Amino acid sequence: MYTDYLDTPLGLFEFMATEKGICQAIFCGDKVQDNQQGSNKVNDITALCKQQLIEYFAEQRHVFTVPLDPKGTEFQQSVWRCLAKIPFGSVKSYGDIAKMLNKPKASQAVGGANGRNPITLIVPCHRVIGGDGSLTGYAGGIERKLWLLNHEGVEIHPQKNTATLDIQNVIHKRQDKTQFLR
Repeated sequence: MYTDYLDTPLGLFEFMATEKGICQAIFCGDKVQDNQQGSNKVNDITALCKQQLIEYFAEQRHVFTVPLDPKGTEFQQSVWRCLAKIPFGSVKSYGDIAKMLNKPKASQAVGGANGRNPITLIVPCHRVIGGDGSLTGYAGGIERKLWLLNHEGVEIHPQKNTATLDIQNVIHKRQDKTQFLR
């Protein structure tokens, strides 16, 4: 396993790769697991990923082309492929993704698979919103989701749950989803 880190405006970002591609990418806050930042083992894939992430945050990249190697069920993999098709600056609802899969009643299952996406940001689960246009949960914190959508030029209409959000509340926190990763 190869691991590298990038300090981003949203906190420290950890990404891991196999020989085939990126298998995990998360906002890890101040908590670096297994490796200490700086004593990481990298490969060509982690180097490419780091470069593409730098370009994304510098507003120079809209599409990630780094190879991916996510682990999940067949259904999860199909949802993640749909997520990867959501263009930069666009959003889809869980229902939209279910329709893309020809399973229009699978919105809840899509939500579950979306929440288990092991490759945050690169497989853009932050681009999925509620059917009513509301921001829904995000393992990296709703503050990060709002920041990412704003970074991509998505106009989010103010709601009760977004009016008082402060990105400083999550920058130093590790994503919630890590209990089932690794």
